[in-house]
Amino acid sequence: MSTLSLAVRDSSTMLRRNLLHARRYPSLTLNLLLTPVMLLLLFVYIFGDVMSAGLGGADRSTYIAYLVPGILMMTIGSTVIGAAVSVSTDMSEGIIARFRTMAIHRGSVLIGHVVGSVLQSVASVVLVGAIAVAIGFRSTDATALEWLAAFGLLALFALALTWIAVGMGMASPNAEAASNSAMPLILLPLISSAFTPISAMPGWFQPIAEYQPFTPAIETLRGLLLGTEIGWNGWLAVAWSLALAALGYRWSSSKFNQDPK
Repeated sequence: MSTLSLAVRDSSTMLRRNLLHARRYPSLTLNLLLTPVMLLLLFVYIFGDVMSAGLGGADRSTYIAYLVPGILMMTIGSTVIGAAVSVSTDMSEGIIARFRTMAIHRGSVLIGHVVGSVLQSVASVVLVGAIAVAIGFRSTDATALEWLAAFGLLALFALALTWIAVGMGMASPNAEAASNSAMPLILLPLISSAFTPISAMPGWFQPIAEYQPFTPAIETLRGLLLGTEIGWNGWLAVAWSLALAALGYRWSSSKFNQDPK
């Protein structure tokens, strides 16, 4: 069997293993989904009318349209924390050490975690998107090509954050530490343009919100779905995603290949 065939076979096996774990223990994914769903409902039904007025809208539908792209990106950041916890659990329980002694492709263990997490992230985005549509979100101006680009952006961003989360899981001594170390993936969207325009923020705070990975990704998704100006945000979103994916891959691989202590 060729090296490529071996890698594909073993990666598929590891993917099935991780998807089975997710199916048997869905509470982790559901708990991680709770944050973006609750924030969506809170900001729409409690602050929606006020925030829409600030954006020049007549009712809360204006703010729903503004809010949903940011919530979808936050959903990815929230869901991939499960990858950090899962990897850390495997490390602490010794199954990774067992895999190292088996005649399997070494990269398949990490690939299984990454692909499984990306699939869960996409499913979570679809679920949250369905809730958003149910409460009034509409994207009537987006073309089929723009929808395809939006899906591609979400998948690429999920891949990038998943590799970072896997690195966090590999570096953490236990599942609790992995969950805590991955919290910035939820906190960063809170200080981005997800909930309010950057121009409405205090001047000293605007660079913090602008120069981070979530803001260009959110603005690009917003432009694709709503027809707003994208500018350089599309290129920045792709650059951030590729850089984070490369960093996470390098970090995860180096930790995985270290000799066990």
